[in-house]
Amino acid sequence: MAATLPPPRLLPSGDSAVTVEFSRTIDDDANQRVLALDKALAASPIDGITEAVPTYRSLLVHYDPGKIDFDTLGDKLIALASQKLPPATKARRWRIPVAYGGEHGIDLEDVAKALSTTPDDIVARHVAGDYKVAMIGFTPGWSYLSGLDKSLHMSRRQNPRVLTPAGTISIGGVQAGIQCLAAPSGWHLLGRTPVRTYQLHRNPTFLTEPGDRVTFFAIDHKTFEELDRAAEAGEIIAEQVVA
Repeated sequence: MAATLPPPRLLPSGDSAVTVEFSRTIDDDANQRVLALDKALAASPIDGITEAVPTYRSLLVHYDPGKIDFDTLGDKLIALASQKLPPATKARRWRIPVAYGGEHGIDLEDVAKALSTTPDDIVARHVAGDYKVAMIGFTPGWSYLSGLDKSLHMSRRQNPRVLTPAGTISIGGVQAGIQCLAAPSGWHLLGRTPVRTYQLHRNPTFLTEPGDRVTFFAIDHKTFEELDRAAEAGEIIAEQVVA
């Protein structure tokens, strides 16, 4: 894969970070290269790097300029990114329950109308998807998912909401998402999950990681309440299977 894609661009990000950019658009191949470089750095650490943050299309690398300079670090990152990718390892796969529509998915009917179909059809398309966690960001545990069916692609809301509920399952543009904490959003809210992808005093604190696979399944609102109480108590209620 790396041989068919252009080499990454190195972009200075302040005086102690560099962005290794593989693409200027959302791209699954580029995202795979981002995650591969992140894993390669974890396996073969470069002295002076303090943190690496993967995104859809780039890896932000923080470093200590007292230990390594920009040019030296850049050469090492380009060399590492140019290596042949290791064989793909089995990804973790999560099956995540969702209560669709009603108070938990207040945009479901509007999405169905906008796409000239029914709410049940939107749910069927959404649960049929096989998604990949491309990155974690915005707020703790917010999982950005690639793999949204093209029939569900639609522009984000013209008027973002100041606050949307914790656990919201939404779509926006070409992406799907799992929102762990209550937060502003311009995405379309299809439902809610009781799953906590982030819970401060739980082990693990973060449930999903970039590269994980995700599928959804529908539950009724009574089941949501039952699972929500269990999740609040620290239980991991998402189902993990081997991909």
